[in-house]
Amino acid sequence: MGEKVALVGVEEAEAGRKLVDFLKRRAGKDVPTSALMRWIRTGQVRVDGRRAGPYDRVAGGQTIRIPPFRPGEKESGGGMARDADARPLPPVVFEGDGLLILAKPAGLPVQPGTGHADSVQARLAAAFPGAAFIPAPVHRLDKDTSGLLVAATTHLAAREASQAFREGGVEKDYLAWVHGTWRLCAPGETVPLRDRLAKTGPAGCEKVQAGQDTGHEALALATLLAATPERSLLRLRLVTGKTHQLRVQLASRGHPILGDAKYGPPGRGHGGTGLCLHCWRLALLGKSFELPPPFSGELAVPPGLLTAP
Repeated sequence: MGEKVALVGVEEAEAGRKLVDFLKRRAGKDVPTSALMRWIRTGQVRVDGRRAGPYDRVAGGQTIRIPPFRPGEKESGGGMARDADARPLPPVVFEGDGLLILAKPAGLPVQPGTGHADSVQARLAAAFPGAAFIPAPVHRLDKDTSGLLVAATTHLAAREASQAFREGGVEKDYLAWVHGTWRLCAPGETVPLRDRLAKTGPAGCEKVQAGQDTGHEALALATLLAATPERSLLRLRLVTGKTHQLRVQLASRGHPILGDAKYGPPGRGHGGTGLCLHCWRLALLGKSFELPPPFSGELAVPPGLLTAP
């Protein structure tokens, strides 16, 4: 923010954000969160001339006093977003009405984490550095899952979309190639997959297992689209949204997803392909989006099979 106190106006697109989040956007990525919290705690940050708490919501038209950031306050580890500066944003499927729908490739995590600074979130921050509200994902896809990802470009859209995902107001349809011949239903028919899922294992090496009495209820609807003696193509409606849900539910029924190194049996890859799980359709807030899967060769999906349930 420079070497002088800054008086910054809250734009309407930023209304409703927590004060500390507003400061993160406006003060710059070189200012650590610990410094922001210290500013707020010591009264150096003022909202319309008054002290405020870090989680108070800002309103459009308010004026925020932001003190200068001094080099002595700088902490290490602030370059995570910079690693993504030169990397392109995933292809945009739709932009409008506060939504940004992206085609996330397999292998790119949605959020940064231990061991990987690059992410969709970091690329969005790099692509919209001066925006009043930097677009951010409102849900997650596993790192190795490809497909449609929803980001919001305004605080209002972020709140509405997040609520829709949280309250089951989003239709989420996936495509997956699985090992073996699917026999739980006939071609074109749909069968519910009900389980209770729970994480097991030490921290950092957790896996999700089905059939746990104390786990969270998980529900998906599986429709058989095509089958051969070696593999089957399923359309999956994700009703709940638990960690690794589809991967665990299918593996527990003897049909792990092709390319699933975590839940598939050792040595049962498919020619070096990645995880064959793709989010191909989303419907939310009165809009519907589709994205054909990237599967190629003998795994290519005939367009005639891609019809919404």
